[in-house]
Amino acid sequence: MSFLTEFLKTRGGGADPSAPSSFGGLSDEQLEKHLKVDTYGDFTLTNAVRPAFDLRVVPKAGYRHDHFVDSSTGVRVPVLMAAASRENLFELFLDLLDPLGDEVDIVLESTHTAGKGGRNDRVREGIDLPVLKSALYDYEEEILDDGCLGIAVLNAKIPLEVQFDEHKLLVMYGQDLFEFEKILFEHRLTRDDGMKFVTEAEHVHSSTDELAEEFTRLAYDLSAEA
Repeated sequence: MSFLTEFLKTRGGGADPSAPSSFGGLSDEQLEKHLKVDTYGDFTLTNAVRPAFDLRVVPKAGYRHDHFVDSSTGVRVPVLMAAASRENLFELFLDLLDPLGDEVDIVLESTHTAGKGGRNDRVREGIDLPVLKSALYDYEEEILDDGCLGIAVLNAKIPLEVQFDEHKLLVMYGQDLFEFEKILFEHRLTRDDGMKFVTEAEHVHSSTDELAEEFTRLAYDLSAEA
């Protein structure tokens, strides 16, 4: 893990970019101590992300209902956003894929090269869900700990989509989200529509050259192409 070399990569998408950073003025010792904290109460983070030093958003497990409006069609799309502790997160992600059906499309979303010319996403259409799950299992630790890797799995025929984003949040899109919510309940996540996520304040991503190489291997194993 290389938080100390990577933390300047990001300010959170929900943070005011004109506001002073809570990391400003910290000593190396203060910064290192903060970035080593991976547990808040009963919630354990992956190595992919850390909250801001001022902890305006304290990580916790739960989910909320939300929506977004498609800019091209004006259609309002229901959304579920969820966060889970590390020990439960990967199994929850795989379980959330079941409502998508037996055959899905996958997009591996990479910002490993964001500082060298942009994204490096890879796509595989028409993969059997059991085959996909088996491949993802082989890269569980890498997927959890890489703050530059996101995964989107979808079935455009339904249509439904599950995103496991680079912050290791789970986001589900579709007009009927009942099956997803049932799975969240089975994993003992509590609904809290006032819940804030790490993306809604300043935060820190981490990745390494080794994790970037693992992304390439995962894409190869899934026959996912640019």
